[in-house]
Amino acid sequence: MTTPPPRPPKPDVCLPNGSAELAMLDVYMPMMKSAAIISASRLGLFEALAGGPLAIVTLAAKIHASLEGTARLVDFLVSIGYLEEQDDCVANSASTQRWFTSAGQIDYTPGVLWTHAAWSMMGNLAEAVKAGMPEKTLWDNMLEQPELGPLFSSYMRAFSHDLGPDLLKHVPIADGHQRLLDLGGSHGLHSIRFCQRYPQLEALIVDLPTALADTATTIEQEQLSDRVRLRPGDVLHWDWGGQHDVVFYLSVAHNQSADDNRQVIAKIGETLRPGGLLVIHEYLHDETPSAFQAAFRLTLLYETGTRTYHYDDYTEWLTAAGFTAIERIDLDPLEKGSLILARR
Repeated sequence: MTTPPPRPPKPDVCLPNGSAELAMLDVYMPMMKSAAIISASRLGLFEALAGGPLAIVTLAAKIHASLEGTARLVDFLVSIGYLEEQDDCVANSASTQRWFTSAGQIDYTPGVLWTHAAWSMMGNLAEAVKAGMPEKTLWDNMLEQPELGPLFSSYMRAFSHDLGPDLLKHVPIADGHQRLLDLGGSHGLHSIRFCQRYPQLEALIVDLPTALADTATTIEQEQLSDRVRLRPGDVLHWDWGGQHDVVFYLSVAHNQSADDNRQVIAKIGETLRPGGLLVIHEYLHDETPSAFQAAFRLTLLYETGTRTYHYDDYTEWLTAAGFTAIERIDLDPLEKGSLILARR
């Protein structure tokens, strides 16, 4: 499941959008910004400041780095709005504290660390543009580098904390709904969250073995091993364990071809009991994409060779599969994507 990066802090000084007086600044500065944020996350710099401001010499000791190197990194992070100077100390900005530390609302540090691990794939973007597809997909890379699976899953876990409240708010679970099928459920947190909210539910999570590497431990820690089960495998295979009342297809469709999505949704239609509910979370294809949407579509080109789809595509697939009462819910902010609810 490929998911866009989190919302970044908004520094006071923004880089020009293709209008720098020195053209190379449009290449050099974004590169340095990404490298600095990734390096700070790898060093644990933001987390070291989560408890409050520190003198640079204290911060350097805490992250086991040189004083000179720490000072230069801090200077740049201050200039782009990720850190703030406070007297003789340095502190996280409010946005950094909120999004990149354990003391904040959501800690997206796993997403930053995933970006570091996946950085090399970006170097093949030109080849993917020429071929219209990646030479090697994200899933192929995960097979060759098994450590990527748990790292990506930890990133998706962070995003699930961001998306989770929206799902609980907008997804109506009826008293008669007892069996939840979570396709591409990875970390398992969505299934866990709904089973905790609705005691009549039990869940089955289907995903690749690498994506489920740590899921059983999480389920056991939440004391839900008797209600949440795992089935390693590709969602395109149909051994989903019988009939279900609710199916999650969350942030999965953009990793599949149109034909595969059509087949999966048709099979979901056969899997759902009467009165069942399908919940899709996706980033819908707009005719005039924002810079964020265009960036995500480009990411899919070099990572998976797939694409995003129009809302009309989903309604066509759903209608053909016998779904009715199709509803679209755009989340706030829009970068979190949209929900599509469909009933049998």
